[in-house]
Amino acid sequence: MKKILFLLLLIYGTSCFSQKYFTRTGATDFKASVDVFEPIEAKNKSTTVLLKTSTGEIVAQLFMTAFQFKIGLMQEHFNENYMESYTYPKATFKGKLVDFNLSTIEEKSNYTLKGILTIKGISKEITTTASLKKEKKQLTFKANFSVTPQDFEIQIPAIVRKKIAKKVDISLDYVLEKKA
Repeated sequence: MKKILFLLLLIYGTSCFSQKYFTRTGATDFKASVDVFEPIEAKNKSTTVLLKTSTGEIVAQLFMTAFQFKIGLMQEHFNENYMESYTYPKATFKGKLVDFNLSTIEEKSNYTLKGILTIKGISKEITTTASLKKEKKQLTFKANFSVTPQDFEIQIPAIVRKKIAKKVDISLDYVLEKKA
């Protein structure tokens, strides 16, 4: 009985002392534009992100329909034709900041971010550099990386193929609050 109680206290104590930073208002942008044509870009301002500071583990989730385009027809085509947002409503990322240590973050610290991005039920490994800045009870997190539509089996019709970039640039900009 004492061993079980000790184990429960150990597990509970570890989770209590592990700091977490969190947001539901993270900004995820993408650009898939070719210079000559109409800009193809959108912003999602409701990405949910959780960073566990004891391990550097980070998870993020966003709903595809929350991407906002300047042109409504682009948004409709994005959700219905390309992303099939009603079948695959969300994208997720699960990864880790390599050698992350909250106590050593300076004005701006860079870390290697490795993880799995899942879109349309298809997973792809991502490795990029993330910058973090610590301010009081907040962490500012920024990163950029590129993917291709083919990575996630996104079909681009021949009629518009030349209007869409071969690589889609994704930008992450999150202000994470210390979670109580």
